[in-house]
Amino acid sequence: MAMLVLALLPLFATSASAAGGCAAEASLSSPNGNAYAACSDLPRLGATVHWTYDRAAGSLSVAFVAAPAAPGGWVAWGLNPFGEGMAGAQALLAAPSSSSGAWAVRTYNISGYALGAPGPIAFPATGLAAELGADGRVRVSGTLSVGQGASVLNQVWQVGPTVSGDGIPAPHAMGGDNLAAKAKLDLVRQTSTSSDSGGSDLARERNIHGILNAVSWGLLLPMGAIFARYLKTFRSADPAWFYLHVTCQIIGYGVGVAGWATGINLGNASNGVTYGLHRSIGIAVFALATLQVFALFLRPRKDHKCRLYWNAYHHAVGYAVIILGIMNIFKGMAILGVEQRWRTAYVAAVWVLGAVAVTLEAVTWSVVIRRREAEQHGKTLHGAA
Repeated sequence: MAMLVLALLPLFATSASAAGGCAAEASLSSPNGNAYAACSDLPRLGATVHWTYDRAAGSLSVAFVAAPAAPGGWVAWGLNPFGEGMAGAQALLAAPSSSSGAWAVRTYNISGYALGAPGPIAFPATGLAAELGADGRVRVSGTLSVGQGASVLNQVWQVGPTVSGDGIPAPHAMGGDNLAAKAKLDLVRQTSTSSDSGGSDLARERNIHGILNAVSWGLLLPMGAIFARYLKTFRSADPAWFYLHVTCQIIGYGVGVAGWATGINLGNASNGVTYGLHRSIGIAVFALATLQVFALFLRPRKDHKCRLYWNAYHHAVGYAVIILGIMNIFKGMAILGVEQRWRTAYVAAVWVLGAVAVTLEAVTWSVVIRRREAEQHGKTLHGAA
């Protein structure tokens, strides 16, 4: 695997060089003459985005650079506060005038999967401008008011082939890179010389939030379930399995509460940015986990007639918390733009837990089968005697 990565590195370097990329545009400056604080090579359509985010003012100065799909075509970039695709995007679209050939920028509030007519957008925009470079790439720049405390925004971009005589952009291609031209714009990670430490504090809190959730819902709770399901099969492990199970669940729940609190704070600090599915799953996980913890105080005795129903409920809710928790961890990693190495590490941890569970499932079933055979054999001998 390492050799394969090394072999592909020259290809990536060649691709970046051909597209221009941030390294070739390092001297790009904003309209006020200052260099942008950060730059990112976008993963599709050979585009790049430069930006400076002023946390105190809530303003985002941005420059998007891409080549039209054909000479005389158009380029567009936007932010989507409602989702990750085109529907809901607040876009800046640059195209040449049919009469003068000068490039101009218009704003679009894209409510569906059609561009619609130009009009005001949710992020008030000023200083919009566009220019065609000698390399055939178009630079679209301006300043958007995205609100104070923004952290990660959804960005989308496109390029098209032509513009009609009345200024209407022709549809872009509907395959390949055009269908996947979306990514996260991480405002927290921008390199800034500002003395304001708010960005670094927010980045630190995001890291803490991710770690707490991964450890609690993603590792400790599954470990507690493994102790409860498999160790109790061995009579010598009773009641040790119960205390191990409860310890993992309580510690996991406590760490999860801390993660829940940091998530609420991050949400309050990200004005205008919502992740509905991630938030809904998080609420469900927290509510079900809270129900699980309090259910320990209502646990019937082993010989109680309701114990069977309580066990069914307890197991169903527990597995739901684990499945939803792991799903939401991956969702959160995508939102926060976590580096692939950390995603790989967490996937490896989940695979290890899964392998342990599968192995113990086979072992415990063999123990149960042998025990039943021994008991049946004993009953047979007793009956014959």
